[in-house]
Amino acid sequence: MNGELKAEDLPEAWNGKMEELLGVVPPTDSEGCLQDVHWSRPSFGYFPTYALGNLYAAQFFETAVSQEPAIIEGMAMGNTDALVGWLRENIHQHGSKFTPRELVQRVTGRPLDHEAFVRYATSKFETIYEL
Repeated sequence: MNGELKAEDLPEAWNGKMEELLGVVPPTDSEGCLQDVHWSRPSFGYFPTYALGNLYAAQFFETAVSQEPAIIEGMAMGNTDALVGWLRENIHQHGSKFTPRELVQRVTGRPLDHEAFVRYATSKFETIYEL
């Protein structure tokens, strides 16, 4: 973007940083520098939506499970019907009738915050890494 790197030099630069920072080298460019369409557009401004999506998802999921505990049992057996039903009833049917701020308040009873995501991440990574 700023002219410091030519397009044809991107795969080598990408792989070098991957090895330096993560200790891995992608086997192909499609798994490396071309693995996400956002890089080639460039649509870097899109990436924060992933973070927001994780916050919304954690808060909605926590609320869904508190209202319908059977969701956990179903998902443990690979059955998402209860969760999908809850989503349809509480979120999907509204389409774009509400702003995200209004929807999260309406569905969860509180504004969007980080707390549900922190609980989710802590629980997940404590289990995975035996913390």
